[in-house]
Amino acid sequence: MLELRNICYEVEDDKEKREILKDVNLTIEDHFVAITGPNGGGKSTLAKIIAGIITPTSGQILLDGEDITELSITDRAKKGISYAFQQPVHFKGLTVKDLITLAANRPLNVSEICNILSEVGLCAREYIDREINNSLSGGELKRIEIAMITARGTKLSIFDEPEAGIDLWSFNSLIHVFEKMRKEINGMILIISHQERILNVADKIVLLSDGTVSAIGSKEEIMPKLLGTETACRTLMEKAE
Repeated sequence: MLELRNICYEVEDDKEKREILKDVNLTIEDHFVAITGPNGGGKSTLAKIIAGIITPTSGQILLDGEDITELSITDRAKKGISYAFQQPVHFKGLTVKDLITLAANRPLNVSEICNILSEVGLCAREYIDREINNSLSGGELKRIEIAMITARGTKLSIFDEPEAGIDLWSFNSLIHVFEKMRKEINGMILIISHQERILNVADKIVLLSDGTVSAIGSKEEIMPKLLGTETACRTLMEKAE
């Protein structure tokens, strides 16, 4: 279980302090949770605070009752938190096989790596020896990143707008991967997204607006609130294009 207690985050903008997150309180214990809301509402900032990439101005973060507020991103990774960036990182000189083996932190045979790649919809024969570079599409890189997280078997897997920068075919494949993860993964999944199809996979949706949690509930409870305003409809449509 992940608990956020009174999380605040502010930055200095033109010598004036600006609040990005304002006293966020949130408990995440459902299997698959999505955080959505208007652009600039603080969603990605909150994800980075949970992962340890940035430090909150004030507040506490607890993982299974342990205070991890002061832990680094490396120490949080050791505790079982994974973070997938909007734009996956390239690793020059490393193959897919190398990367998944490193993520697992134990020796993996070819059969095990093939099974992990097949779980994210990639044919092992075509990808296992490929280098992680610009020859891979955005959708391929995102699925390889998910394969890394699967290999790690983490308590909490965080995805920051996984739909960003990929084509429709890759997005459809990504939806299938998340549906499969929801059914099979043991840990918690936290996804930052505007996409209705991703939100529909979630057990719980958190609506973050203007740096505060404005609503929490099931998709049946939250989706009408999102779709009930012209602004929300326009945002969802633009993100789907």
